[in-house]
Amino acid sequence: MSKILMNTLFGAAVVMFAFVASAGAEPAKPECLAGAKPGGGFDLTCRLAADALLKTKQISAPMAVTYMEGGVGAVAYNHVASKRSKDANLITAASSGSALLLAQGKFGHYDEGAVRWLGAIGADYGVLVVAADSPYKTLGELVEAYKANPADFAIAGGGAVGSQDWMKGSLLAKAAGQDPKQMRYVALEGGGAVLTALEGGHVKVGSGDAAEMVKHHLAGKIRILAVMAPARLPGDLADVPTAREQGFNIDWPVWRGFYVGKEVSDADYDWWVQAFKKAMDTPEFAREREARGLFEFKLFGKDFDERVRADVAQFKILAKEAGM
Repeated sequence: MSKILMNTLFGAAVVMFAFVASAGAEPAKPECLAGAKPGGGFDLTCRLAADALLKTKQISAPMAVTYMEGGVGAVAYNHVASKRSKDANLITAASSGSALLLAQGKFGHYDEGAVRWLGAIGADYGVLVVAADSPYKTLGELVEAYKANPADFAIAGGGAVGSQDWMKGSLLAKAAGQDPKQMRYVALEGGGAVLTALEGGHVKVGSGDAAEMVKHHLAGKIRILAVMAPARLPGDLADVPTAREQGFNIDWPVWRGFYVGKEVSDADYDWWVQAFKKAMDTPEFAREREARGLFEFKLFGKDFDERVRADVAQFKILAKEAGM
């Protein structure tokens, strides 16, 4: 009987060990890959994850942040898909801009199904801005003026033709019943250059993001006419109406999140999902997110995967309509 009991206990222990081993565990060497130079949006996203997960004790070892520039995330995406597909230690920063580039086929032969989309942990929102002394006080006034004389309106954005800022400008053109392909778009190096162009009177409209424009709006250097969000943003932009409020169905959320390799196990994938969910329920995470100018946006697992795929599909339509 004793031998039978020992064999039974041993068998149970083996089963339990196998269960625990397959349940996913904290990564021994957590790493976040930013697909650009330090200082940009991918870096911000990785730093938010690294700081928040450590401060909320979801990870016990500091998370390394590494950089792999090229193609606004394309090189990093290809690297993960081809060489680190099974690496459960690695998460890679992404944004709605990643979905836009995937929709335009700018990530090579890999599509949105080449990785596992993990989750989004914050968001920014697109804005349309004019100079402080501009005669246009509402989005409706700007749309009417643009409709009357589109050639008179140069629109500046921090990115090339086909970028997110270009797309936001194209939505203004469409709202005015004009062809986005005929839009006078001025491609500049980031939001700072857009602000300089506006203040210097070189362009009449700026396309950008709320987080980078809000301080200049409050300082009276520019005027934000509309935020491209489904509802008004809290805090310093609470008094700025949305495009929807002004009668234009224009939304442009800029989510920031992560993906992992396609072959990462369900257990390890779920560990990351739960770690982020727990961290995001803490005041420490909220402070870290707000310090980086991001707004609350939480979407994980299957729901996030569906969101990314829907965004890619929608961006394909927008790109086609815009002649991209």
